[in-house]
This record gives sequence, structure tokens and C-alpha cells, in this order.
Amino acid sequence: MEIIGRERLWSVTSQGEVVERECFEIREDEACPVSDYLDLAKKIATLQFKNPNYIMLFRGQHKDYKRYLTGNGTISSLSPSLFRKINNRNPSASQLRRKFDTLRDAENALMEGFHQRVSLELIERLQRHKILRWTILQHYEVCDTPLLDVTQSLRIAASFASNKTKSEAYVFVLGVPNLSGSVTASAEAGIQIVRLASVCPPNALRPQIQEGYLLGEYPEMSDFDQKRNYGHFEIDFGRRLVAKFCFDPNEFWHARDPFPMITHEALYPDEEDELFKLTQSVKNSLNE
Repeated sequence: MEIIGRERLWSVTSQGEVVERECFEIREDEACPVSDYLDLAKKIATLQFKNPNYIMLFRGQHKDYKRYLTGNGTISSLSPSLFRKINNRNPSASQLRRKFDTLRDAENALMEGFHQRVSLELIERLQRHKILRWTILQHYEVCDTPLLDVTQSLRIAASFASNKTKSEAYVFVLGVPNLSGSVTASAEAGIQIVRLASVCPPNALRPQIQEGYLLGEYPEMSDFDQKRNYGHFEIDFGRRLVAKFCFDPNEFWHARDPFPMITHEALYPDEEDELFKLTQSVKNSLNE
């Protein structure tokens, strides 16, 4: 994918200053601390106003994962699960082949399950578009894919970052082209954006509640042979980073705050989610 903001972006520094910077500078800097949700929302509003050519999507994490540069220094890395480091090293050729094989097996099992449960219209769309199958497998954590989970909801991203952690949490802001329809593909940016709610059946509750989107390369990286044409550093959504923020979840969410944290149970309504049940059966079949 192409690096965002070669013409420079408006961003927020680790000191809270709003300045024009290149993406590399944003990734190299530390995250900007924020005190509470309203503080974060105000800073995001400034970024959206000053960068009108981009739509802002958000990702919450427990950590700012870094990639070492040749020489000195580190930069933030937002790699898809399939390409993430294993034991602090980039996956080897044999490891990547196995991951792609697992992904293919998961796609086949998913389609077999769908033939019994969903409409013919959705089945036809999934058969024609590999990235839609990957979207479901990634969002329901069935196996590693070349896609990255994000959301259009700042509050959901901050809640994801805060769940299951008592220490520091992070929200990353990524800039993407204007969204259009269920799948937005930009040859210029080298990126695809999939809106989950538009590609999942209505009884799939996670995508609706989480306001989920998936980011992927364009054209899609369908197998290991195609991956060999790319360096690991190129398949990194840190290249779309506009800003990053950090906070202490214990102080960020106040008991009487009008913007309370969304609980884990609300973010993952799995007992009522029919697609969760199907994808878990696919996941179990891969481990047999």
C-alpha cells in the first residue's frame, strides 16, 4: 500500500501539539496522552477538520507495537495477523505457506457452513470475492488473514483498548479514502476497505454493534507467491497512521461519565450471534 500523507498531514504530537508532519514522523513519535474520552474526542475532531481529504478509522490496542528500522530507532507497526512477527521475527517462507494453507482451508469450511444457513444472494457474493470470506474469518478470529480490524466508532476503539487491561491503552487513527458502498477499493492508495455490516447476514451481531471495518491490500494478496513481491514493511497499516493516543483506562473512564466504556459482553454478543456459532465450528474443524 502507499504511504499516507506524502504531502504532510495534520497530526498531534506526543506533547499534544497540532502540527503538520509526514507519516514516518508520526510513527516514530510516542503516543499523545489523553485524560478522558472527551479529551480524546476533541483531538479527533481537530484531526478530522484539518484533514478533510481522509476518512478517519480507529483501532484500539493494549500496546504500541514497534518495528525496528535498519540502523537505529523504531516505528509503530499495524500489521495484519497473517504477517505479524513470530518470536520477534518476521514469519519465514514455510510459516507463511502454512498460514495461507490454513486460510484456504478455513475459506472452504466457511462456504460449506454457509450453504446450509444463509441466503443464496450472500453465498454468491462470498464465492466471487475472496476478501469477503477473509473479512468474516478475521473479524470472528477464526485464523490469521491479510486484513486488519478497525472501527468507525471512536468509543468502541477506546473500549477495545481498555478491555482486559489495567495499564496503558492505545487508540490509533488511520486515514483512508472516502468510503463508498460495502467495499471501497483505491488503486491510488493501494488499499481496500470492507464495511462488515454490508457483507454479513443480519443475524451476525458483532459487526453491527462494533461498527467494524476491515482494511486490506489492493489488489488483494491472495497467496504466498504473490506475497513474495512485497517486503514485510510494505504490508503494514502503520503507513496510513494519522495519530496515536495513549491513556490509563483507570482514569480515562469516569463512573459518572456520559460516555461510559462499552463492556466486553456488549462488544461480543456471541450467545445471540448466529455467525459466531458457525465460525467457531469452522475454527474447531481447523484444529482437528
